[in-house]
Amino acid sequence: MLVSASRIALPVFETTELLKLITKLCAVDGPRWLPKDTAKGQFMYLRPTMIGDFASLGVQKPESALLYILMSKFPVMSQPKGLKLMASNEDTIRAHEGGWGYAKVGANYGPSLMATDEAKKRGYDQVLWLLPNHKEGKKYLEVTEAGASNFFVVIKDKQGQNELITAPIEQKVILDGVTRRSILDLAAERLTSSSSGLEPLKISERKIDMQEIVDAVKDGRIVEAFGAGTAYFVSPVSVIHFKDEDLEIPMAKGHTGAYAEKFHDWLADIMYGNVAHPWGMVVDDE
Repeated sequence: MLVSASRIALPVFETTELLKLITKLCAVDGPRWLPKDTAKGQFMYLRPTMIGDFASLGVQKPESALLYILMSKFPVMSQPKGLKLMASNEDTIRAHEGGWGYAKVGANYGPSLMATDEAKKRGYDQVLWLLPNHKEGKKYLEVTEAGASNFFVVIKDKQGQNELITAPIEQKVILDGVTRRSILDLAAERLTSSSSGLEPLKISERKIDMQEIVDAVKDGRIVEAFGAGTAYFVSPVSVIHFKDEDLEIPMAKGHTGAYAEKFHDWLADIMYGNVAHPWGMVVDDE
């Protein structure tokens, strides 16, 4: 929130003060919308929002702004049974280096809606956003995000080790999503050894060319892929459409991948307080 506000010249603020506002809102309105005896499995979706409200016409930095919090009740949500993604065309770019792709601002979403609508008309759920780039004189298509979510893929490398790959944040092309960060932290904590019952993961925040995914599918080295966001947590991917071909992505559990299932369950347990965890914050009702 603070990073996004700073990117578009809105006033900065103390994040601890915003957390106090969110906590108070949950304490007062939580019992009304999420009664403990009837709302199990449901949740409130919180969206802090800031708009400039300076009384002036013109293109300039606002001298004042309004910060407020939207809170809406979500129904019990079923997990997607495998998202179908359509890779973006080379002439349709969601965000570029030096732009605003890392910020939650309108400019990060509005221009993507036409491509998303086209994907849905063709039977796909979201767009897999590719960024044309060049390396050593060769053109490649860098995989960035899936719709408005961060994108992860697990590929077995040439040495036979499973590698969890997601785009890096240094170029400021993608959102540094809280779910993305949570998955990376959980993977580092719980999936670098075999104690979880799954094959250990090598964790990589690096650029990945779409051709690398194509080659992994063709070679049978693709393990799974998923999107990570705030509403659905972890959404498995079953198909990626690229250059007139549907690439089938395995889902070891039938409805999801084995790693995606672990991440989803771990995050859900923390969110609902089923386990004690530093990320969990208990708010008493008022």
